[in-house]
Amino acid sequence: MADNFTEISNFIWGTADLIRDKFKRGDYEEVILPFVVLRRLDCVLEPTNEDVREAYEQYSDQLNEQALQEVLKEAADAPFYNYSEYTLETLLDEPSDIERNLKEYVHSFSPEMQEVLDNFGFESTIEGLAKHDLLYKVVKRFTQPEVDLHPDRVDNSTMGDIFEELIRRFNESLDENPGEHFTPREVVDLMAELAIEPDKDDFEDNEILHVYDPCCGSGGMLTETEYRIQQFNEDVEVWLFGQEVNPQTHAIAKSDMFIKGENATAANNIEDGSTLADDAFPDKQFDYMLANPPYGKDWKSDKEAVEKEYEQGYGGRFGAGLPAKDDGQFLFLQTMLSKMQDQDDGGSRIAFISNASPLFSADPNVSDSKNECSIRRWILENDWLEALIRLPDELFYNTKITTYVWVLSNDKPEDRNKRVQLIDASGEEFWTLMDDNKGDKRKKLTEDQIQKILELYRENDDSENSQIHPVREFGYRKVRIERPLRKNFKASEDRIEQIKDERAFGNLSGNKEGKERQEAIIQMLHGMDDTLYKDKEEFEEELDKAIEEAGLDLKKSVRGNIFNALGEKDPDAEIVRDSKGRPERDTDLTDYEYVPLDKDVQDYFEKEVQPYQPNAWINEDMTDPQDGGLGKIGYEINFNRYFYEYEPPRPLEEIEEDIEEVEQQVVDMIQEVTK
Repeated sequence: MADNFTEISNFIWGTADLIRDKFKRGDYEEVILPFVVLRRLDCVLEPTNEDVREAYEQYSDQLNEQALQEVLKEAADAPFYNYSEYTLETLLDEPSDIERNLKEYVHSFSPEMQEVLDNFGFESTIEGLAKHDLLYKVVKRFTQPEVDLHPDRVDNSTMGDIFEELIRRFNESLDENPGEHFTPREVVDLMAELAIEPDKDDFEDNEILHVYDPCCGSGGMLTETEYRIQQFNEDVEVWLFGQEVNPQTHAIAKSDMFIKGENATAANNIEDGSTLADDAFPDKQFDYMLANPPYGKDWKSDKEAVEKEYEQGYGGRFGAGLPAKDDGQFLFLQTMLSKMQDQDDGGSRIAFISNASPLFSADPNVSDSKNECSIRRWILENDWLEALIRLPDELFYNTKITTYVWVLSNDKPEDRNKRVQLIDASGEEFWTLMDDNKGDKRKKLTEDQIQKILELYRENDDSENSQIHPVREFGYRKVRIERPLRKNFKASEDRIEQIKDERAFGNLSGNKEGKERQEAIIQMLHGMDDTLYKDKEEFEEELDKAIEEAGLDLKKSVRGNIFNALGEKDPDAEIVRDSKGRPERDTDLTDYEYVPLDKDVQDYFEKEVQPYQPNAWINEDMTDPQDGGLGKIGYEINFNRYFYEYEPPRPLEEIEEDIEEVEQQVVDMIQEVTK
C-alpha cells in the first residue's frame, strides 16, 4: 500500500508543467483529474484484460446487451470492464493514431464508467491535448511507475487523499472556492468512530446498514464508515448513499465506488446535483449519516427550491427554519435529521462538521419567522444533540478556523438523555504540528489523539476538557424591555416649520379648504408663546386654549402631528402619557434581556432591571408562539463561556520595560537614518 500520498500527488501535479503553455490554470483540473481516474481504472483492469477481450470476441454477436455486460463484468472480476484491445500503455505504441485509439479505448468501457468520464468532458480534453500535440506526452506520464494506482498499492483511503490534495492545489492556484473545505482523513476517522461508537459491539452477521452523506465529495466519509463498521464485523453489509453537486467530484466518487468492487450498488447510489434543491433520496432513511458541508457558502442558487420546501413546514426538510442566505450549513443538517429512522427501527446517528456560526448565530426572531436560532431550538428541544466537540484550528486544508463536530441521535443512550456533552479538544495535547504544511493545514490529529477524544466521549463525565450540561441550560427567553418616552414641547419657529413634513397635516393640502386650514393651524401656532414645557400635560392645556381661540376643529391625527413637530426628546422632561395615563414607550430606548429558562421572568426583571431602570416595564405583547410565555425562547452554545480560562494581565513593570525597549529601538533607527 502507498504510505505517502504526497509523492504520488506531486508526480501527478507535475503534469501541469507539460500543459501550462497551452492550457490556462483554470483548465488544469479538466486535464489531470480524468486521467487520474482513467489510470486508476486501467490499473484495476490490467490483470483481466485478456479474459475480457476474449469474452467480448466470443459473445458480442451472441448475447443481448444486458447479458453481454454481465459476462464481461464476470470476466473482469469487477463491476465494470473495458473490452478494448488497448491499455494506456499500449496506446503509446501507435503515437500517430493515439487520439483515435484513446477515444476507442474510452468508448469500450462499460456504460457506467463511460458516464463517469463523460462528466469530466473527457472527449473534449482528448481533442484539446491532441490539437496542441500534448496527448502522447500526457498519456506517457500517466503510465509511469510513479502512477501505479492499483488498489493493492493505493487503497481507497489514500486515493481519496490524492484526489482531495489535487483539487486543493487547483483551488489554491486560482484562489477560488473559499467555501470548499475537504475533510482531513484523521477528522473523517474521528467522525466515523463517533457515529458508530455505541453500536460497534452489536453489529450482527448479515445485518444491512445504510450510510449517507448529502455532500459526499469524493466519498471518503462513506467508505471510511463502511471500513470502520466492518472492522467490528466483516459480515455486515453496508450500503452507501451520497450526493455531490460538483460534476467532477461526483465522477471521482462514483468511479472509486465502482473500483471497490465489493458492492456495485454503492456506485449507483452516488447521485449528482444539489442536495438542497433536489434531494436524490427523498423517501430514504439511514442508520448513519456524516457530512462536512461548505462553511459560509451561500445557497442563493437553490433559493427558490429551498423556500418552496420551507413553506411546507415540517412536511418538508426545512420546517425548523432557514439560515442566512450566505451560509447553508443548517440546511444540510436539517436534511440529515429529516432522514432519521424511527426509534423502533433502531434510530439514527449523525456526525456533522460545522464552523462556530451555527452554534450561536441569530436571535429569536421578533417577527416569528424561523432562523438559525429556531433550528437550534428544534434540535435541542427534541433532545437530538448528544455531544459537541471543538477541534483545533488550522486542521483543514483551505481554512484556519476552528471547527466543531456535532454528534446527534434520536436514540440516545439513557445516561445522555436531556443532556449535552461539550468536549474541548482544541488544546495542544490534542494536536501535532505537521512536518510540511498543506495549504492552511498546519496541524493534524494522531491516532493516539483521536483515541484521547473518543475516550472523553465514552467517559461522558465532567473533567478539564469535558462538561455535561442539561439541555435547558442552553436556552433563554429574549424579553423586550421598554422605557418611557420623555419630551419637552415648544412652539418655536423652527419646530413649527417641521409640521409641514408631517403626513396628516400634509394631506390637508388636497383642496382649497384644506390649504386654508393648514394656514390657520400655522397661524394659530405662531400665536402661542415660545415657552419651553417639560410636561406634555401643561403644553396640551395651552395648545387646547389656542385651538379653541382660533375656532379650529382638528382631527386626532393632525393633533398628533402637532405634538410630533413641536416635541423633542428630553431625558429631563416628564414622562409622556397617553389618554389613559399610561406611559408611552421610547422606541429608541427599547432593549432586550436574555433570561435563562430556569429563572422566572418577572423575578429576573425585578432583581436585574428595575433597580437600575425603575420606570422600565416588560412588553407583554412579545410572547413565545409555542408556549405563550413572555419573550421569545432561543438557544445558543457558547464554548468560550464554558471553557473560559482567566489569564491575568502582565505585571505593569514588565509592560513598561517593553515600552522603553521599543522607544529605544525607535530612537536608534532615527539616529541611523540621520547619520
